[in-house]
This record gives sequence, C-alpha cells and structure tokens, in this order.
Amino acid sequence: MKTYNVAVAGATGAVGNEMISVLEERDFPVKNLILLASSRSVGKTLSFKGKSVKVQELKEDSFKGIDIGLFSPGGSVSMKFAPIAAASGCVVIDNTSAFRMDPDVPLVVPEVNEHAIAGYKSKGIIANPNCSTIQMVVVLKPLHDFAKIKRVVVSTYQAVSGTGMKAIKELEQQVLNIYNARKVEIKVYPHQIAFNCLPHIDSFLDNGYTKEEMKMVNETKKIMEDYNIAVTATTVRVPVFYGHSESVNIEFEKEITPAKARALLKKAPGVKVVDDPSKNKYPLAINAAGKDDTFVGRIRRDETISHGLNMWIVADNIRKGAALNAVQIAEALIRKYL
Repeated sequence: MKTYNVAVAGATGAVGNEMISVLEERDFPVKNLILLASSRSVGKTLSFKGKSVKVQELKEDSFKGIDIGLFSPGGSVSMKFAPIAAASGCVVIDNTSAFRMDPDVPLVVPEVNEHAIAGYKSKGIIANPNCSTIQMVVVLKPLHDFAKIKRVVVSTYQAVSGTGMKAIKELEQQVLNIYNARKVEIKVYPHQIAFNCLPHIDSFLDNGYTKEEMKMVNETKKIMEDYNIAVTATTVRVPVFYGHSESVNIEFEKEITPAKARALLKKAPGVKVVDDPSKNKYPLAINAAGKDDTFVGRIRRDETISHGLNMWIVADNIRKGAALNAVQIAEALIRKYL
C-alpha cells in the first residue's frame, strides 16, 4: 500500500489531538507524521502508534515533501500557511473558516458531496465545514434526495469544546468554584457558562445574526449544492463538554412521513437513528461523545405545515464535526485522486 507524509498543523489543540487519534484508529497509511504548532509548543511530544513524536514550529518551509496537511491552527494562521503548503505540493484539508466560502475551494462532507473533492486541484485546498453544519447536512442529504427541502430552521446547543481547550477548562473550573462557594472567573466567554446557556457563538454581524449562524446558512447551501434551500439558524453555547445537539425543523416540497424519514436515515452512511420515545430513547450528547456516527431521533411531523418534520440531531463536534470528517476527506483523496 502506498504511504503518505502527513502534517497536522495545530497539533496541540483539541481538534489537532483528535486528528492524530483518528489517523491512528483508522490506520491511515502514514509514512511520516509531522506535528506542527506555534513556537510555544515546540518540544512537546504527542503519541502516535506507540511512538512519541516531537512538535515542531509551524514555518513556511514546514511542508517540503508533505503530501497531505490536516489544518486546525485558527483561521488567520490557515489563511497564511495553507496557500504556502499548497504551493509546495501538499494538499491541505483545512478545518478553519478561512476558505469555506471560497468558490474555488471545495467544501466537503464525504457522506454528502464526496465528488466535490475533485475541485481541490484549483488551489490545493479542501475546506472542512463548520461542526454544526456537518452533522446537520449528513441527516438532511438523504431526505433532500427524496422529497426536496424548501426550508430549514435550526437551533443549536453547542458544547464548549467547540471553542477549544481553554473553554473546557473554564467550564470545569466554574463548576468547581460554584460547588465550593468560590468566585466564578469569566475569561473565555462574555458570561458565565456553567449552568447557563449563551445565545452567542462567534461575533455578531450587522444583520443581528452571529458569524456561526451565518456559517450554517451559507455552508449548508454550498454543500447541498442547492442555493434555493432557505436556512435560518440560532446557535447557543451550553454547559456540555463534548457533543453538539440541534433541534431541526424541515419543510419539504412533497410528502415525507416520519416512518419514511426513519427508513431513509437508517440506510444513510454515517447516521444512526435512535428514536423510541416510549422507552426514553433519543440522541444524547453524552452518548455521542467519542463516536463516529451522527445520531438522529425525535422524528415527528410538524403539524403546522403541509410537508414538515421536526427532529433532534447530535454528534461529537470534535470528532465528526472536525477531525473525523477531515480524515474521511483524506481517505477519499488518496483513494481517488493521489
């Protein structure tokens, strides 16, 4: 089997760590693994297949001889280094928002639009969508193919791990401080996140929506390759460590029953239906954590419109929402193009 030199940029972050784990778990054909991060992380070691790999500083000459770069170093860093990596012959799979809406960069969820990977040759970059978008479109795609979606209304309940390691530690520390009657420190978010819900993810735009909400709107249309789908979103940060949850209302052009939707989704790649309310079975963030699948349940009619369904979608945001999706893109890339 052909092997590949793989670099992980942003290796010491939550997503970077998970990328390394997923590469190992899925036995990706790695020849050499190069771990890249800022100068602050130089000298740290991370484990890969039983060996310790030293973290190197991300520099302009880091990508010589690298075949595939898995990027999650932050948008501004990707904006600078992804084109440099691509120019040196490395195919970049970027997990930041830097290139998602670039018309010359494919935005890919392999279960939905794997064929779009072919467009990587334009700039040498493939974009990994927003975590909330990924889990939603995996579920929407088979339903759209059957009954064509007119409109989607989504409210998200997003885990703090989506913000990174500092947010995970902040939630943990706030909970401990509250239980021990100590002062709560607020650094990562504008308000206390412990025992609270913040209807504020990313910065606010002039239209009153946040960047996160508009990411879901715009990315969904691009991935689904249908700009006629109307999408509106409200994104909320909740005190959960891992696993984003979504309440999704969908209006279709023709009739689709809950039973038909379940049948379609049971056959859909990467989707697991958990939908038996009589036994209290429905998707939960704590059960999705660490899992590859996107879970869907609470599938029921929207009785206020002619062709509508409501459902609840849950997935591990660091895994399927970032690292796994990136590695799946890499797998398709080497299978069909490299």
